[in-house]
Amino acid sequence: MTNWKELTIHVNREAEEAASNILIECGSQGVAIDDSADYLGGVGKYGELFPEVEQVETVKITAYYPESADMSVITAQVNERLAELSDFGLETGKVEVSSQELAEEDWAENWKKYYEPARITHDLTIVPSWTDYEATAGEKIIRLDPGMAFGTGTHPTTKMSLFALEQVLRGGETVIDVGTGSGVLSIASSLLGAKEIYAYDLDDVAVRVAQENIDLNAGTDNIHVATGDLLKGVTQEADVIVANILADILIHLTDDAYRLVKDEGYLIMSGIIADKLDMVLESAYSAGFFLETQMIQGEWNALIFKKTDDISGVIGG
Repeated sequence: MTNWKELTIHVNREAEEAASNILIECGSQGVAIDDSADYLGGVGKYGELFPEVEQVETVKITAYYPESADMSVITAQVNERLAELSDFGLETGKVEVSSQELAEEDWAENWKKYYEPARITHDLTIVPSWTDYEATAGEKIIRLDPGMAFGTGTHPTTKMSLFALEQVLRGGETVIDVGTGSGVLSIASSLLGAKEIYAYDLDDVAVRVAQENIDLNAGTDNIHVATGDLLKGVTQEADVIVANILADILIHLTDDAYRLVKDEGYLIMSGIIADKLDMVLESAYSAGFFLETQMIQGEWNALIFKKTDDISGVIGG
C-alpha cells in the first residue's frame, strides 16, 4: 500500500477548472471532483444509479499528493493561489488536509474505468487514448489522454463549444483556440476541416498536455500550440476564434478578437455561468459583434457571435 495525502477544497462551480489546475500546478498527482449537479437522481453521468441529493452551489475537489509531500508548504501555496481567484469574483472555501492509504494500482488505473467513449455531437466522439474503438461511417474520433487534470472533454461548456464549431466550420478556415487546455477544441477544428489552428494557453502544463493529445490524433499537424496570454500580441487573422474559459476572462479578449476575426467570421465563447451572461454579452456588443446563437445547458451558456454588417438573422447588438 502507498500512503497518499489528500487536500480538499470547496469552490463555486464556475471555479472548478481553475482550482483543479492550481492543485495540479502545486504538485498534485491528480484530482477527484464531487459535484452535486452530477447526481440529480436516476442515472449519474457515468451510468450509476443515484438517489436525488441536495443541490449545493459549491464543488468539492480532492487532490492527491505523495506521502513525502510537505503539506504545510503545499497548503500555503494553494491558499495563496486560490486567493487570486477572488480577483475574478470566484468564491473559494476552506482547505482541508488529511491522509489515506491507497493501493498504487488503484490510483493509477481505477479512475480510467469512468472514462468511456462519448458521442458528443452528430459527428464527434471523444475516445480515451487507451481504448480500442472502431468509428462508424462519418464518425470523427478525438483521442484524448486527459491525465487527471484537464478533464475528459464532456463538461457542458466543452460540449457546447464542440456543437458551435460543428455549426460554423465548413472547411478551409483558420481557427484560434484561446485557453486550449486539453486541446480538444483544436483537434475537433482540425477534424471538422479547418485549414490552420493556432492554440494558446497561459499555462505551460496545458500547452504540454494539449500537444500530447494532438500527437494522439493523426492528421493534426495543422495545429500549432504555444504559450500565450489570451490574444495579446497575436497578429494572425482568423475565420473563427473559440474560447472556453471563465466569463471574467472572456471579457478581456473581445476587443482583440474583433481585431483578429475576419469579416463574416465568428467568435465562440463558452464557460459562461448564468449570472455573468449579461456581462459577456455587453463586452461582445461593445467590441462590435452581433449574437447569432445562444446555447444553454443547465446554468452554463455558450454564445456564437458574428462580425458582420448584415445583422439580419442575428439576435442582438
